[in-house]
Amino acid sequence: MVSADERRPGTRPIELRVREIGQLFHTLDPLPYRERDLDRDVEDYVTAWAGELPQRAPIDILIRLPARERAREAAGHVSAAFRNYFAYRSQVAGWELRALLRQGRTALAIGLAVLAVCIVAGQIAGRWPAAGYVGRYFQEGLIIVGWVANWRPIEILLYDWWPLAERRRLYRRLAEARVSLLSDNPPEAPPGR
Repeated sequence: MVSADERRPGTRPIELRVREIGQLFHTLDPLPYRERDLDRDVEDYVTAWAGELPQRAPIDILIRLPARERAREAAGHVSAAFRNYFAYRSQVAGWELRALLRQGRTALAIGLAVLAVCIVAGQIAGRWPAAGYVGRYFQEGLIIVGWVANWRPIEILLYDWWPLAERRRLYRRLAEARVSLLSDNPPEAPPGR
């Protein structure tokens, strides 16, 4: 486990154990470590654990690796790489959120216009003197069509934006996380071998 001097009070660290620094990053990314994308499995693991932590608690990420890897120059860039990656992911989630809300507003304007046309057309259909029940059928049907046209915009503006906002908040927290590299001491061989 982590010693008391390596942990901040009130935190439960997210721990990773790797054999080499390169395991943390996407292998096809040619950029220097501080600008690389994290490996998908690493991102999924870290975000899953961070999502389980209390929302207001600071996040510590502890990466255990062999001492020879910790001594490499690339080790000095790991903290910045995590910060840069999650800051960028937060920015992307913000763009997605704004695009979704823009789509919701556009869909709502269209849906309200369709509803207005359906109400007017329904009123006209209901006023035909010879229409009777058929006129009433079209009147009610058009009102239903008008409300169904508003289903998706209402869904977007009431519910669909929450997961994106939560993901952006989580990525922001991860961008502010303290990343520490710790030497992983290999288990000692039993005496006499």
